Amino acid sequence: MTPPRLYPLQFEPICQYRLWGGRRLGEWLSVPLPGDGPIGEAWILSDRADHSTLIANGPFKGRTLGQLLDDFPEEIMGALAYPFRRFPLLLKFLDVHQMLSVQVHPSDRNAAYIPPGESGKTEAWVVLEAGSESRIYAGLKPGVTEATLRQALADGTTADQLPCFNPKPGDGVLLPAGAVHSLGGDIVVFEVQQNSDVTFRLYDWDHIDAKTGQRRPLQVDQAMACIDFAQGSIIPSMPVVEEKEPTLRERLFFCEHFGVWRIFGETPFTVGVTATPRVVVCLSGTGRLECDGVHYPIRKGNVLLLPAVVGACLCQPHGVVSLLEISLPNGSSAKR
Repeated sequence: MTPPRLYPLQFEPICQYRLWGGRRLGEWLSVPLPGDGPIGEAWILSDRADHSTLIANGPFKGRTLGQLLDDFPEEIMGALAYPFRRFPLLLKFLDVHQMLSVQVHPSDRNAAYIPPGESGKTEAWVVLEAGSESRIYAGLKPGVTEATLRQALADGTTADQLPCFNPKPGDGVLLPAGAVHSLGGDIVVFEVQQNSDVTFRLYDWDHIDAKTGQRRPLQVDQAMACIDFAQGSIIPSMPVVEEKEPTLRERLFFCEHFGVWRIFGETPFTVGVTATPRVVVCLSGTGRLECDGVHYPIRKGNVLLLPAVVGACLCQPHGVVSLLEISLPNGSSAKR
């Protein structure tokens, strides 16, 4: 039998307990959250051995992203099928009620601190909800060195060494690997990152994990070795308007690991690129994507992977819709 053609793929979220989390992601995912404890992360598109998201729609429903990539590497990834043996990005929703640990991720240059099969981790946040108590810490204040940071850890004044701002919905924050960061105070963000789960904690705000009754471990020496001490303050990125009519299209980030564009439209417009994989995230509104004459409904919180063979799709909004469109790296940063 001829296998089904690929189509815009939607995924079942993988909800993750985090002591700093809340219960608001159910509003974004349109599914009940498990249990009654804090859910800090929903991994919405993940190709990892321990957490591979399940396809939620169409003929391939119930199969994992990893299985589909094994069976259809070129159809999904196009020219990126050889450079990347797994999907190179990990996409999440984060609900950060308390403060996330002050942490750092290694870059690919920190090979000694990266486990086999992992990579460095550059990431970016798009703020979805924030309030007066929300905070983002990103980068280091001028003059902070390893010595001053270690002294601050000993004195309990770590936060004083970090630039801080009150985010607002719509802000985009790019965090290169090696940047010290934290966020919290009732904030919801969408996170785009390299497909890596390597994190070194510097400071954890004296959190006690209700599940263990203990503080979580720190990895101060590893973190110090991976911090980019030349990285100054990080502030929200200034969007670059690439198109105003008939839709507003603005570039939030573009780095060697991913690109992120935000689109506002109320008349039909195109998303995706011919022969290239892209990811589409619906931030608000409703509509549908049209592919090969089939309509795929979209609403707030939906994340769809457009395989390379799908290419560009027509988005037909029902009123005003806001989307993110995410590009993959060009392959030069792949770990073989």
